[in-house]
Order: sequence, then structure tokens, then C-alpha cells
Amino acid sequence: MYNARSSKAVEFIDHREILDTLEYARKNKDNRELLLQIINKAKEYKGLSHREAAVLLESQEYNLQIEELAKQIKEKFYGKRIVMFAPLYLSNYCVNGCTYCPYHFKNENIRRKKLSQEEIRREVIALQDMGHKRLALETGEDPVNSPIEYILESIKTIYSIKHKNGAIRRVNVNIAATSTENYEKLKEAGIGTYILFQETYHKESYEKLHPTGPKHDYNYHTESMDRAMSAGIDDVGVGVLFGLYSYSYDLVGLLMHAEHLEAVFGFGPHTVSVPRIRRAAGVNPKDFEHAVSDDVFSKIVAIIRIAVPYTGMIVSTREDEQTRERVLSLGISQISGASSTSVGGYAEKEKAEDNSAQFEVIDNRSLDEIVGWLLRLGYVPSFCTACYRQGRTGDRFMTMVKNGQIANICQANSLITLKEYLNDYAGEATKASGEKVISDQLEYIPSPKIREKTEAFLQQINNGERDFRF
Repeated sequence: MYNARSSKAVEFIDHREILDTLEYARKNKDNRELLLQIINKAKEYKGLSHREAAVLLESQEYNLQIEELAKQIKEKFYGKRIVMFAPLYLSNYCVNGCTYCPYHFKNENIRRKKLSQEEIRREVIALQDMGHKRLALETGEDPVNSPIEYILESIKTIYSIKHKNGAIRRVNVNIAATSTENYEKLKEAGIGTYILFQETYHKESYEKLHPTGPKHDYNYHTESMDRAMSAGIDDVGVGVLFGLYSYSYDLVGLLMHAEHLEAVFGFGPHTVSVPRIRRAAGVNPKDFEHAVSDDVFSKIVAIIRIAVPYTGMIVSTREDEQTRERVLSLGISQISGASSTSVGGYAEKEKAEDNSAQFEVIDNRSLDEIVGWLLRLGYVPSFCTACYRQGRTGDRFMTMVKNGQIANICQANSLITLKEYLNDYAGEATKASGEKVISDQLEYIPSPKIREKTEAFLQQINNGERDFRF
């Protein structure tokens, strides 16, 4: 029985409701009157239900209008800002048997490694020397090699490292589903967003894809965000691994999960990630029958942006430059840059025979190349972490996004952090492009007072000062 407010995964992600929704979408995919009603509702910028979104996904009638609407919503809520981050892999030891991930415990073709605190320090300095300010911690699930105490110690180490003008100001955490007690410890450690991908919402397929290990428990995994938010973690990030099961089923499940969090806690996920399955050691995407084409992938991004307009959306270096450029305007607000998916891959480039990477990186450009690319496309690369540090998380952040007040703060902070990057890390071409973008984008700060103060901060950065924020 479908119940968005239920605490049980099989009720807030109800299989029969998803099947009924998909059937409803198939029956109404050519219903122009209904399609226009849904599109007109979306133009109010208040989102859509999972059933309404499914109709738009199934229909081919108004694809251009859907894309244009997604672009308008992205511009309204996030402007030209694109937040930058990098993943940091701590360990690839894992006790699970996930069939799509090379970390599974039976894989003898990868080198197992766990970073010491000194190795973490070297990784963080290498990331700081690129200009990164925001990390996403990644690790396999292993209670012996990667217990919660190791994660907490690593977070403390990362926050403690100050190198030249570098500092990591926000540590997001992508680790396995855990207990409420452990989520409380992560909250106390000062994490930003807790991230956990569902992989697929189709319970039967989920259990087959995770045949052994703690991750096999679909309910415990799916209910993890409830435990995290009950423990005080306001910002959570959800996502599915597109290609493991039917993309339409998983998109509906993803939107139902967002509706559930909104119904229970008053606000939905801080971010939605849209990874597609990629090649890795012992993993060939062709072995999975639900591959998602570039056109479908772009439409998924547009539908999520329309259905959940307030949430941040993330695309990683799993995607190539052309795909990332295409989806940036359709809804993406965060991207990774210069990523390594190997354990210890920043301080020292991994040797091919070591094979410790979780997946193949498609976009291998340097951070400066990606920043320069974004600038040429008219975007504002942002290294901002201000909302987390100012306590604007959860419902406080979502309220400001929904009423448009966030524009003053985000636009100003993005320009301030871009200026820091340009002065400390950028090549000459990137710096020249960035200075012009900052000059042009100042006028898009709505408040004259904040604009004036931003200009003062920019001058202070030129004078050698750092770390200003609204």
C-alpha cells in the first residue's frame, strides 16, 4: 500500500504504485490536453508529482518544450552557477558482492588499499593545490578496514589541513547505509551532505545485484535517509545508477523518495545524482541490458529539474565533455573536476596494473581546463561552501531556494570563491576569462548592498585576504 509518509521502504517506494504510474504514463503519452496541463503546472516552478513526471518522460510530444522549461527553471533557481567538487577515495576494501562494482569482495583483479592519515594528508594537499574546496569521501563497506571511527578520523584530518591558501571547507560523505548512532557521529564531525545512491529502486533486481553482504538488505538501505535526517543531518543526497534497471521505473522511484522526505521532514533531498554505469575492472556495461542513451539521459535530467526544481543536481566525470555540456543547461548545478576514482590517485598517479579505480573516468581534463571551459560557456564556476558553514541547511536552505532569496547569497559567494581560485590557481587564459565573467556577473546580484560588499571583498582578495562569505 503506497504511503509517502510511511517509515517502511516498501510502502513509500511501493512497487504497485510505480507499475500503475508507468501504465498511466503509457496510456496518456499522447493525451495533449493532459500534457499541456502538466507543463503549465510545471511553469509555476513548484514541481510535479511522480505520476505527472512519468507522463512527460513517456511522451515524445513536447520534448523541446520540456527542455526549454528545464532551462528556465535551472536559470531561475541556480542562475549560471556551477559548484565544483572532487571525490576522495579512502579505501576499496568491501564485504559486499555488488555485481556492477569492482570493489566486490570476490574481485581478485584489483589492488586493495586503505589510506593512512598521512596518505590522506598528501591527497588533500594535492587537491588543495588544484584549487578544490569541497570533497566527497568515498569508501567500500568493510567494518574491519573502514569502520566509522576511521571515517571520523579521516574527516578530522581533512578539515585540519591548511596548505598555502588551500583549505577543504566542506566534506560530503558517501558511505554505506549505517545506524542512527553513526549518523549522529557524522553530524557531530561536521559533514556537509550525506550521499547514498539507491542503485535501483526495483527491489527484486536490487537483491539480485547485491547477492551478499550488508547491502543486500533493501529495506535497511532504502530507509537510510530517514535515519540520517532523524539523526540531524539536514542535507542528504540521493541518486540511482542508471543502467541497472529500467530508467523509467527508477526515475519514478527516485521522485517518490524525494516526495517521501518532503512529506516526513518538510524538505526533500539537497542533491540528486544521475550516474550511468561505466566500465571498471571486471565490469562491462554491455553486460547490463538497461543501458541509457544520451538523448534519454538528457531527458531524465530535464524531468528531474522540472519535477524537483529546488534540488541541486550532480553529474560526475563518468560523463564526457559533450554530455556534460548538454545537461548543464537542463538542470545540473554541481560537477566534479579532475577526479580520480583510485585510492590514493591524486598525490601519485596510479599504475595501470594496480586497478584500484571504482569506475572509468571519461572526462580527464584538469580542474583549470574545466573551469576555463565553464567560463567560455558562460557559467560561473563556484567553490562556495558558505551555506553549510553558515547553518543554512535543510529546511532553512530549501525555504530560501524556493522563495528566491538565495540568489543574493549564492551569486555573491560564487564570485568571491571564483576570485580566490583565479588569484591562487588559475592559468593566465582562465584568469582573464574569469575576471571578465566576474565583472559581468556582478550586476546579477539583486541587492545593491550585497553587490557593493561583494566588490569590496573582491578587492580584499586582491590584497591577499581570503575566505569571505555571506
